[in-house]
Amino acid sequence: MIRSMTGFGAGRAAVAGEEIDAEARSVNHKFCEVKVRVPRELASLELEVARLVKERLARGGVEVTLRRAGRSAVAPRVDPVLAAEYARAFRDIQAHLGLAGGVALSDVLAAEGVVRLEERPVDAEAARGAVLAAVDQALGALLAMRAREGDALARDLEGRLAQVEALVARVEQLVPGSVEHYRARLQERIQEVARGVAVDPARLAQEVALFADRTDVTEEITRLRSHLAQTRGLLAGAEPAGRKMDFLVQEMHREVNTVGSKSQSAEVAALVVTLKAEIERMREQVQNVE
Repeated sequence: MIRSMTGFGAGRAAVAGEEIDAEARSVNHKFCEVKVRVPRELASLELEVARLVKERLARGGVEVTLRRAGRSAVAPRVDPVLAAEYARAFRDIQAHLGLAGGVALSDVLAAEGVVRLEERPVDAEAARGAVLAAVDQALGALLAMRAREGDALARDLEGRLAQVEALVARVEQLVPGSVEHYRARLQERIQEVARGVAVDPARLAQEVALFADRTDVTEEITRLRSHLAQTRGLLAGAEPAGRKMDFLVQEMHREVNTVGSKSQSAEVAALVVTLKAEIERMREQVQNVE
């Protein structure tokens, strides 16, 4: 069955103390475009994550976000030498000013540069394993959601295909009647103008034949049915089919336009308008198919 291009998935994995949260979300896109957002210390894994995404998804704008979980990604570091210098300086000022009391630890720790936050060192191999496992989980959940959305799309498109097929069958039934209507109308007009003069049957048949040729939509109906059958086949297939379906829907629209331009029947023209509207709704749905 077909898959949608929209979805979301999340995953978490831990390897040797490195714990990673991964989120993957996707939206419609003509191609497969991947953006990976990672902490600076994991930047070396960005291309590998993007490759992993492209191996599993054919189309869609995909954004993958990675975060280090578990222990904080940063840790405090104390500079004892600088702290001792601050403590000495504070005591000297107290003595110089004759102030009572001693130097408090909080005063020393609050001094600039004594305590600073540093990035926690990364175990590169463990981080890579955790990242790949978390991304794999996120993509699995994303694909499951895209499959569920795809099932809904498939049901909607199946219904619209059935409506289009019924409309096409109705057009095919009406076209011969428009030729007979033209024959009768032409004969009446000729008799009105001729005022009793005999009408050449061969000439009348020739005019009707020319009209039938101009309004013949057999080829268009045949191609429409072929496009509809191919679309049904793609809906039942396992491969990504969005681009092919988009092309087929465009071709359906083109064939229906041709039928409309050839038609001389008001009833057929009304059906063509309905067909165009239904095919446009199909096109909107197909835009979300992978």
